[in-house]
Amino acid sequence: MAQRQTRQKDAIREALRENDEFISAQDLHRWLEERGMHIGLATVYRQLNALADAGLADTIRLDGQQLFRLCGDDGHHHHLVCVKCGRTVEIEPPSESWLRGIASAHGFTVESHTLEVFGLCPDCR
Repeated sequence: MAQRQTRQKDAIREALRENDEFISAQDLHRWLEERGMHIGLATVYRQLNALADAGLADTIRLDGQQLFRLCGDDGHHHHLVCVKCGRTVEIEPPSESWLRGIASAHGFTVESHTLEVFGLCPDCR
């Protein structure tokens, strides 16, 4: 089923393209308002969640908030995220054999995985 293209959806995608770091729905809403794009906060949430559900945006949880980001790489990847400024770097995933070995050592099997690494970037240290 084809999704309908709307002015709001286009504005939200463009805003995500212009913000390289992960951003909350509230901060994205504020960013859009400051640029004269009046889109309701509920619409921002709905569009961000639709992008994430479609696999077009990555999400992480940081300090109790869900953050969103468009990623340029369609392949499986993970992130280094600065907990102070939000700077984000895409990193290669760990090897599948390492993941299976860790899971096996604890009696688990791997169904899926997510891995985000949080710390301080060089500028924030």
